[in-house]
Amino acid sequence: MPQLSHVRVVDNLCSHFYTVYHHKMQERQTVVVYIDGFNLYRRSLEKRQGVKWLDLEKLSRNLLPDYEVVGVEYFTSNIKPTINQDPRASMRQQIYLRALATIGPFLRIHFGQFRADKRYMPLVPQQVDPTTGELKKVAVLKIEEKGSDVHLAARMVADSITGRCDVVVLLSNDSDHFHQLEMLTKEYGRKVGLILPFLETKRSSKQLRSLNLEFSREITVEALKTSQFPSSLEDTVGRFTMPETWA
Repeated sequence: MPQLSHVRVVDNLCSHFYTVYHHKMQERQTVVVYIDGFNLYRRSLEKRQGVKWLDLEKLSRNLLPDYEVVGVEYFTSNIKPTINQDPRASMRQQIYLRALATIGPFLRIHFGQFRADKRYMPLVPQQVDPTTGELKKVAVLKIEEKGSDVHLAARMVADSITGRCDVVVLLSNDSDHFHQLEMLTKEYGRKVGLILPFLETKRSSKQLRSLNLEFSREITVEALKTSQFPSSLEDTVGRFTMPETWA
């Protein structure tokens, strides 16, 4: 009986391993990542230098190498300059949104509203007005983001139920998202993943982690650093660069 040459044996082995690898790659579950923009900024980026010029497509792929990421949905609001904020924050945000737009249709940006309203709030520590017997209050500027959480929840539920992907993945630590995740996992039997936007697991939302999740992961500093845009980008308008203070 003729023996196979060493070369032919190696070729057959390589062909076999390629077929197995290709089949496993095809078997990867698809995911869409839904990013709570302000939660990500406050928890992972605000107090860290050199990580704010963040490519959200790269980040999603770096955090989920065992899944096929087919889309990223980013939820935010346009910052309004106020007396309590760096007036340049709005300009830096617009430059960043321009950078995200270079990713193309793979990433979609959804806007809520950023409101700054005058409100009357009780003093801390509490003081009672001896004349009225009520708590003393002072005028404050209350800054709130409206609409983003509701929009994220609606988009995630719709995509999951209509089968856009195998697993919907929330990037947030906000317990306000608990009910839509509970509905998807318990009532509809859908697969849900969670990415927490910081390293301190003990500070994570106990409500979110109590759910029957497909997985729960944390953002690492390494993932942030390896997921940055090039310092200079180009779009249909021209070339632009990362804000200097973000370097």
